[in-house]
Amino acid sequence: MSPRSRRSSSGEWEKPFWQQPGWLLSAGFFLVLALVGGYAVLADDGEGDANAGRGPETTASPSPGGTQATPSGKPSGGAEEPRPAGCRTDDSDQTIPPKSPADLKWKVYQAELVPVSATAGPLQYDGPVWSCFAHTPLGAALAVHSISTKMGGSDWKAVVGRQFAPGTGTEALKKSRAAKKDENDPGAPGSNGTYVGFSMVTYDKDRATVMMLMRLPEGNYVTGTVAVVWEGGDWKIRPTLSGSITESITPVGGTDGFVLWGGGNGA
Repeated sequence: MSPRSRRSSSGEWEKPFWQQPGWLLSAGFFLVLALVGGYAVLADDGEGDANAGRGPETTASPSPGGTQATPSGKPSGGAEEPRPAGCRTDDSDQTIPPKSPADLKWKVYQAELVPVSATAGPLQYDGPVWSCFAHTPLGAALAVHSISTKMGGSDWKAVVGRQFAPGTGTEALKKSRAAKKDENDPGAPGSNGTYVGFSMVTYDKDRATVMMLMRLPEGNYVTGTVAVVWEGGDWKIRPTLSGSITESITPVGGTDGFVLWGGGNGA
């Protein structure tokens, strides 16, 4: 493997991420799914939990004119929920992104690399809490990556307290996670697995379901589906009622049907 490119003091790779041989992400998220969600080809007996109590979800589809929304932080006839202080994003593009955003970079969290965007988020960093995501499909996908990554190590309590939707599922997750050992992975990026891309399963302005695509060290691909809701002016993870982030990790044959991080740029 060729040498890695130099990183800035902020932890971001200076070259475009698709040119980085070290852009692979250690699988803190994968380990969390294995611990919290259970490694299974099929969903467990709690299969209905992920959607319980959420009401109907609609699948987003691009329209000729696109769905326009007022940028977050501005009043919209009382319809827009106030954003946290200092958080503003352009939420006008409500279409499912066909490829990775042009401004996507990889930011280091412990031994992991997490996809971030200067326009879609996260825009605010407070220790392990990376927040302020665009109220868009892309913002939801980036939120799932940024939030889930933090659940394997000792920062999980701060993240759950601020970036998980209150409710039965979150309380169950706290109890389950507290009984497990914190795993701050000191390994090199890519030693456990790689974030490859995502698929937007469902999306509307209040909730989204994101399927994350990961490549394991052996070269196999697996997916994990995570639900987020728009609460308190940002995207937050909503666990299943049993307290799992996802119901299962499912093997898939390849990358077809997924938006690849770096898609269209030779990744």
